[in-house]
Order: sequence, then C-alpha cells, then structure tokens
Amino acid sequence: MKYDPKIHHRKSIRLKNYDYSQAGLYFITICTKNRLHLFGEIVNDAGQMVWDEWYKSEKIRDEIKMHEFVVMPNHIHGIVEITVGANGRLPIQSPAHSLAQSSPIKKSMQPRSIGSLVAGFKSSFTTKMNRMDGTPKRQLWQRNYWEHIIRNDNEYQRIAQYIMDNPQKWALDKLNGGTGNSVMEPSETYHQEAWMI
Repeated sequence: MKYDPKIHHRKSIRLKNYDYSQAGLYFITICTKNRLHLFGEIVNDAGQMVWDEWYKSEKIRDEIKMHEFVVMPNHIHGIVEITVGANGRLPIQSPAHSLAQSSPIKKSMQPRSIGSLVAGFKSSFTTKMNRMDGTPKRQLWQRNYWEHIIRNDNEYQRIAQYIMDNPQKWALDKLNGGTGNSVMEPSETYHQEAWMI
C-alpha cells in the first residue's frame, strides 16, 4: 500500500530538533517484527548472531563504543556511545547545551548517527539470517526502534542495571505478555520515563 498521509499517521518518537549524530550516550531498544520470539530462550544460534552483529558495528564504526547489551527472545537492549559527533563535536556537557546547539533533524538519515547505526545493524543481521534460513525477503525487525538520550551518570547506572536484569525478569516482561518489568515504550512523554530522576 502506498503511503497516504490521511491514513498513515506516523508520529516521530525522536526528540524534536535533537541532532542524533552528536556525541553522547543513547539507550536503544529494537523489537522483532510482531514481537515474534526469534531468538529462542534468551541465548541460541540466532541470539548469538545478533550479539556478534551488534559488536561488529563497534569494529566497523570508529565513532561507536558499545556498553551494556542484552539479547532477549523478541528484542534487544543496548547502550551506545557516540564518542565523536559527525561534525567532530565532543560529548555533550549538559542537556541544556545539547538541545541548544542541536540542529533540526534532516529528513534523510544522518551518517554516523544513531539512526544510521540501527539501520545498518538491522539490515546486516536480516541479510545474514535470511540467507541462513533461505527466506530472502522476510522482515525480522519492527519498522522503528526506541531510543533515550542518557543525560547523567545516575540515569546510566539505572538503565545499565535494567539491561543486566532483563533476562532474570523475562517472565514478567510486557514484551513476553507479562505485567511487570515494563519496557520503555515510545508513547512515554520524553523526560517522564520511570527510571529518570
């Protein structure tokens, strides 16, 4: 079906006017299409392929450093650091500075940005998985992804702990039909997420 703005109301979940290619820390969640359990019981061959592909991104992108990461049956969580922004900028000093200095998001994807990283990761993993399974056109990931800009050490510690605890809390996870261990959904108002100060 061709895109029709009267039917398809896609609201951006990105922070308006924020430059996602600037240096800093970002919490990323990517879900499988229809939240299917493609990666088995926390770790299996497909899960190992996801893990390998995620860390391969760090090797082929000089500006990226990977922090905590987990592969769940139908999603992944990771903290990504852009060490030097696309325009040579160093990490942000404060939230006010980052927002004031950021330029409007361009419609095309910025190189060396979070969007570019996620698109490259999804594409590379999908190609390898579909080649292995003999399903060349199968879509494995949801169209978008969830992100959160990490602004201070307290946030970083809380999010890192959430990622590390995720496998032990899988039975309660909302992405597993549970009622607890809520994943941070894009419908949350920015700056109002539960783990924030």
